[in-house]
Amino acid sequence: MDQSPSLNGLSCPTPLIDHPAVLMAHGGGGRMTQRLLEQVFFPAFRNPLLDQRHDGAVFEAGGARFAFTTDSYVVRPLFFPGGDIGTLAVNGTVNDLAMCGARPLFLSAGFVLEEGLPIDTLRRVVQSMSTATAAAGVRLVTGDTKVVDRGKGDGVYVNTAGIGVVEHAARVGPASVQPGDVILLSGDLGRHGIAIMAAREGLELETTIESDCAALAEPALALFAAGLDVHCLRDLTRGGLASALIEIAEATKLEMEIQESTIPVPEQVQGVCELLGFDPLYVASEGRFIAILPAAQAERALAVLHAHSVTTDARKIGEVREGSPLVMLRSRIGSTRIVDMLSGEQLPRIC
Repeated sequence: MDQSPSLNGLSCPTPLIDHPAVLMAHGGGGRMTQRLLEQVFFPAFRNPLLDQRHDGAVFEAGGARFAFTTDSYVVRPLFFPGGDIGTLAVNGTVNDLAMCGARPLFLSAGFVLEEGLPIDTLRRVVQSMSTATAAAGVRLVTGDTKVVDRGKGDGVYVNTAGIGVVEHAARVGPASVQPGDVILLSGDLGRHGIAIMAAREGLELETTIESDCAALAEPALALFAAGLDVHCLRDLTRGGLASALIEIAEATKLEMEIQESTIPVPEQVQGVCELLGFDPLYVASEGRFIAILPAAQAERALAVLHAHSVTTDARKIGEVREGSPLVMLRSRIGSTRIVDMLSGEQLPRIC
C-alpha cells in the first residue's frame, strides 16, 4: 500500500527528499540522505571516482596513489566533553583518509563565522585544531574565512578537506569485501553522540560522558604495515555502526551478521539511550571504526589493534556471508532481526 511519508507527525504529499524542511532537519547517515545522493548528486556528478562511494576518492597521479576527502562540521554546542568543533574537524577528515587506507598529509580549512562570534571562541577552536593536527601528524596548508549575518551561522561552521598518500597496493572499499570475511569493531559505541546530547540538553549524569573523538590513522595504517589483507574500513560517524554496515551491505550485495553480545556499549551510554529512546547501534562515534578482512587474519588484526591506545577494546562482532544485502543482528537470546536504515537521524547536528 502506498503511504505518504510524514515529517514531525504531519503527512507530506510529496517525497521527503523534495520537502525543504528535510534539508534543515537532517544532516546525514539515514535513508533520506541516500535518496538525496541518488536523486540529486550522483546524477549530476557521476564519475568512476565518485562511484567508489567510500569515505574519500582514491586516485593515481605521477605514479603514486592518493586519497582526497572533504567534510563540513556544524556541531552544537561548539564545545563538549572530550572535544570541540575544531578537534572534530581535524580528526574527522584525518579518519576519512585513514578509512581509504591512506596516510593523511595535508588539510585545508574553511570557516563560516557568524557576526558577533567572540574572538576568544575562535581562538579556542583554532588552537584545538592546531593541537589536533600536531597529534595526527598532518599540516593545515590553506584555508578561507567567510562571515555571515548575526543569527545565521550558529557561531562557527568548519569545512575541512584532506589529502593523503596510499602506501600499499590494497584496494580498500566495499568492492573488496568477500563472503567469509569477519567484521572487527575498534571499541565501544555511542559516546560521541550521547556526549553531545547531554551537553546540549543539560542532562545531569552521575559521571560525565566524554566524546570518543580521536584520530584513527595510526591503528588503521598499522593493519597494512602488518601485511594484513584489509578489504574495507569505515568510521562510525553519522548513523553509527548500523548505517555503516547497511551501506556496505547494499554496495556489496552481501549479508552482514553481527552479534549483539559482542558489541560494547558503555553502561551509562546504554542508560541514556534507553531514557531517550535511542538505539546505540545508530549513535555516532567519532573515534571508532570497523575493519573487514579475511577470517583467518582476525586474531592477528586484533593483536595489532590492541597495541594502540584508541583501539585496545577492539573485538570481532560479526561476519560477511552470501545472502540478501542487509544487516542481521543476532540478539543475546539467539533471535535475529533486520537492522534497517533510519529514515532520518536520531541525533541531528552532532558532527
